[in-house]
Amino acid sequence: MWKNINLEECIFRIHQLSSSENRSLPAVRPSVTISRMAGAGGRTVASRLADELQPYAPYGYHWTVFDKNLIEKVLEDHHLSKQLAEYLPESTRFSAAGMPDGLRHHNISVSTVVKHSVETIWKLANNGFVILVGRAANIITAKMENVLHARLVGSMEKRIARLENVYDFDRSAAHEYLKAQDLEKKRYVKEFFGRDIEDPLLYHLIINTDGISYDKAAHLIADAVVSRFKLRHCC
Repeated sequence: MWKNINLEECIFRIHQLSSSENRSLPAVRPSVTISRMAGAGGRTVASRLADELQPYAPYGYHWTVFDKNLIEKVLEDHHLSKQLAEYLPESTRFSAAGMPDGLRHHNISVSTVVKHSVETIWKLANNGFVILVGRAANIITAKMENVLHARLVGSMEKRIARLENVYDFDRSAAHEYLKAQDLEKKRYVKEFFGRDIEDPLLYHLIINTDGISYDKAAHLIADAVVSRFKLRHCC
């Protein structure tokens, strides 16, 4: 389903980042951030968006999705233990004032982990041709002229139905999971960035996937990216 979201592609982009100072870079290096309600199709839309945008990438560049794989990128970038991965998702179970035993064991603060994430997201977006899902990427890159910001939303009923159909959740478990995920995403953005994830002014596009298919949502975002950055079909 998400064949173009993989660690191998992310490693390729890591190598691109490390060698970017030694090669010519395209004049236009667009990036996209996708904020999403849990169950609104963030990962699927991001994957299909990468496919839609690939024909507009210069030779040697690949549109790459960083979702869960962003965790591996952050860890590698900052030479952190892979055991810290559970503390890097955007849905944190702790506050900036607290420090879980896992972080205490590694002698690293919560704010430091978030700072590393911010640095990595900024660097990826600046280099271009990435789709960054979640983790307040839209706020981190808000002042960057090369980034377009989209948000995917949907009703609780439709999102519950997706979890029931795709992941075999029962209705009660799906409802509780979605409530918890939405709340923690909201808390993460508020706690560490002082913003409301639901503020419409943080986004160029807000798409309700209740009535718009994932394919159409990806197409709408792709059209906005092509138009905004005046991209040309490269192949």
